[in-house]
Amino acid sequence: MRRRNDSECTAPLKKQKKRVAELALNLSSTSDDEPPSSVNHAAKASATSLSGSDSETEGKQRSSDSFDDAFKADSLVEGTSSRYSMYNSVSQKLMAKMGFKEGEGLGKYSQGRKDIVEASNQKGRRGLGLTLQGFDQELNVDWRAEPEPSACEQVSWFPECTTEIPDTQEMSDWMVVGKRKMIIEDETEFCGEELLHSVLQCKGDAHLQVLILSGQNVFDVLDGEEMRRARTRANPYEMIRGVFFLNRAAMKMANMDFVFDRMFTNPRDSYGGFSVEGQENLQEILSKQLLLCQFLMALSVVRTGGHFICKTFDLFTPFSVGLIYLLYCCFERVCLFKPVTSRPANSERYVVCKGLKVGIDDVRDYLFSVNIKLNQLRNTDSDVNLVVPLEVIKGDHEFTDYVIRSNESHCSLQIKALAKIHAFVQDTTLSEPRQAEIRKECLRLWGIPDQARVAPSSTDPKSKFFELIQGTEIDIFSYKPTLLTSKTLEKIRPVLDYRCMVSGSEQKFLIGLGKSQIYTWDGRQSDRWVKLDLKTELPRDTLLSVEIVHELKGEGKAQRKISAIHILDVLVLNGSDVREQHFNQRIQLAEKFVKAVSKPSRPDMNPIRVKEVYRLEEMEKIFVRLEMKIIKGSSGTPKLSYTGRDDRHFVPTGLYIVRTVNEPWTMGFSKSFKRKFFYNKKTKNSTFDLPSDAIAPFHICYYGRLFWEWGDGIRVHDSQKPQDPDKLSKEDVLSFIQTHSA
Repeated sequence: MRRRNDSECTAPLKKQKKRVAELALNLSSTSDDEPPSSVNHAAKASATSLSGSDSETEGKQRSSDSFDDAFKADSLVEGTSSRYSMYNSVSQKLMAKMGFKEGEGLGKYSQGRKDIVEASNQKGRRGLGLTLQGFDQELNVDWRAEPEPSACEQVSWFPECTTEIPDTQEMSDWMVVGKRKMIIEDETEFCGEELLHSVLQCKGDAHLQVLILSGQNVFDVLDGEEMRRARTRANPYEMIRGVFFLNRAAMKMANMDFVFDRMFTNPRDSYGGFSVEGQENLQEILSKQLLLCQFLMALSVVRTGGHFICKTFDLFTPFSVGLIYLLYCCFERVCLFKPVTSRPANSERYVVCKGLKVGIDDVRDYLFSVNIKLNQLRNTDSDVNLVVPLEVIKGDHEFTDYVIRSNESHCSLQIKALAKIHAFVQDTTLSEPRQAEIRKECLRLWGIPDQARVAPSSTDPKSKFFELIQGTEIDIFSYKPTLLTSKTLEKIRPVLDYRCMVSGSEQKFLIGLGKSQIYTWDGRQSDRWVKLDLKTELPRDTLLSVEIVHELKGEGKAQRKISAIHILDVLVLNGSDVREQHFNQRIQLAEKFVKAVSKPSRPDMNPIRVKEVYRLEEMEKIFVRLEMKIIKGSSGTPKLSYTGRDDRHFVPTGLYIVRTVNEPWTMGFSKSFKRKFFYNKKTKNSTFDLPSDAIAPFHICYYGRLFWEWGDGIRVHDSQKPQDPDKLSKEDVLSFIQTHSA
């Protein structure tokens, strides 16, 4: 057998290498914009370099063949119809090299498939070939006709109610009890039948009859992640999300607060829920008692002139519309509103009520009786179907027209949104291009900082302190109060200018850097900020004047002791500098602050309280709260104790006296007008209104403090030891106050 020479053995290998190199070269050219000449040039260069080890003639021949192939591919590409123009030139050339011709299959006899293999329509991680019954058919809804997304929202109020608030006698026969309803499709009193059925069809099965019988939501057959992805792509406002708020509900409130002219956060003068899974179309019926109780609570706690907002869902049933009618009678203005931060495909909307009227007690009592009736009918076949007769509701044509308009508008919006999600599930390439732009536009309009909710960075308390006081002289913080003695007693004139508080320990400054990062400082520049060893939490950028007081509860062996923070004054609250405000206003803000940060359900946490502030002329009220109690560890000897508002007591060390009126102003009492007034000692002017320059800011109050120390020899309770004649007695102080406050 004749042996093949080396050149014969290596030739097939070289040809194979050449084909691989050409294929790699073509696949690496991913740009659709690359000119054909550059591709041809690259192909020729590659072919020449690969054949370098052969003879010159052989190399030229192969280079020529490569050029011819490339030329042929180009001509085929040029002849390709626009049907394949979406594919890049490289893939078209590869197909041309394999002999592809439009309308014919690949193979020697063109026996291959003529059409491109379709992309997979598989939905989620389910069996191949699965078809979702009722989902793949068209909904015949033009969702593309939805309005252009915009940050600006229009509010449409109910017309002002001219009807008198109904009284008990009028409402006595309004409640109607009938058979319990578990269907919604016949509620066409306040929405057109066609629109109602359309929205139910979009929510549920394509055939309304099947929907009514099964109550199944067509989107339930989808994988949860599939539905969420489509909804996220379909909603132009989706990227707003919660920004730095804890949840989307808070973002919705911020959205509506802007739309309603800061009605909730700057007025002029938890949502609770349950599962309706599998019965989404009946949400209005299933949540009727929840809605009633929320309205009842509003009428119970909202003050006259106050505002109210409540989440609702569909408002098709006469029961729900009747509840809205009662609010319409009780408030100055009422509005049904769906903010852009509420996803358009859901039934959620809000009833916004402005200005509670006087004389709504009968309506509140009526709703209370309806709630009692609902509880009595629970687990029976009967239910309360009406709270206001239909003839009464329809008798107010403006109200009825508004409800119908609102319902039909909401239905139309929801139908398009559901159809849009349906389309976005079927076609995963669809998306809303303006989501990022709309997000920025909305946040800018609402005044919401476009920043994520992040953990606060670690900050040095000293640096944060200087940042918060904004260049104020640090020497102010080292001032100690003037001791109240017989010689300094005259300083508390006029008496009406002063307030007083019971002290329980040394005064300190407290700074909050966020959560449990809390530090204290005694005011001396030589001392450092010390980490507070208490279990409590405060918002960052908070600066307070406080005492750490050991509070006691009970007596004897069962007595319990806990350390508490008592606020004397406030400087900065969560970044808001309040030092320039009146002392009374600062104390009110402190009480509001404490109410917000306190966690009474956490007995393991140390409490934070605001000192009880007394007018100096009412100092006697303090002595009524003093009593002698046995303190654990005091060898059974009773000690003076002051009992606060929370029935906890502590051992008092003295009394802080703070001037709240700034010089040259002072306060007096007009006997003719029977009221206090402000008097300027320099200009001799007097006024009943508080002048802005009469407000004593924090540094004036802090610098001018007096402290009446209740140490040994001071007798402020009848059971204490006799008074030291050289020290200021309780009788001396009370006598002075009585003399100079008349």
